[in-house]
This record gives sequence, C-alpha cells and structure tokens, in this order.
Amino acid sequence: MPVQAGKIVQGKVTGITNFGAFVELPDGEVGLVHISEIAEEYVKDINDFLKINDPVKVKVISVDPKGKIGLSIKQTVETVKRRPAPRKKFEVSFEEKLNRFLKDSEERQQGLRRNADAKRGGRGNRRS
Repeated sequence: MPVQAGKIVQGKVTGITNFGAFVELPDGEVGLVHISEIAEEYVKDINDFLKINDPVKVKVISVDPKGKIGLSIKQTVETVKRRPAPRKKFEVSFEEKLNRFLKDSEERQQGLRRNADAKRGGRGNRRS
C-alpha cells in the first residue's frame, strides 16, 4: 500500500546527513525528514536528536510524482498552545512607562543645564 500524505506511521532511521535524516517506512520505502522538521527548537546537529536505527513516529507531509517522500517528526508531536500570561494588576501600561520616562528625562536635562550654567557663570571672565 503506497504512503499517503497526512498519514502518521512508525519508521526507523537509516541514514543521517547534514540536511536531514532518512527514515525507512513499514512498506520498505524511504523518506526524508528535513532538518527543519526534526524538532520545534533549532536543530544545529541532527545527531543530537537522532541516531541510526532509532524508531521514530513520522508524518508523511508530501509525496511527489518522482516518488520522493517528505516526512516530519515535529508535526507528530502534540504542541500545547500556550496562552499569554494574564496581565497583572500592578503591571504598568506602556503609556505610563512612556510618561515616566519623559518626566525623568526632562528632570535629567534640567540638571545638566543647571550644571552647565553654573560652570559658565561661576568662573567669571577676566581680561587684562
């Protein structure tokens, strides 16, 4: 029975390259799990995730007319959708943060101006 896109099957890793892993499917066909389909996180080295002869559950994501089979491991894993954390009541809004920043910035500028004026006016200008 030929593999169909969308099916999840059990396979065995038969080869590892720098761009993916080859997996033998139950019917003897071999498909490729591209490096981007290994895990949800960034995969720098496939050997950190898979070894030859490892059993893996894969999803068939494509079968092209030439017979090449595209597989995915990460699409078989149920991903838990995380809700954004509820905003805490004591958390300050963006507008409040911006207003506080502008006020602090203006106070610092006034302090710098006073300091510069004191330096200019305090020395006097002596001419002979």
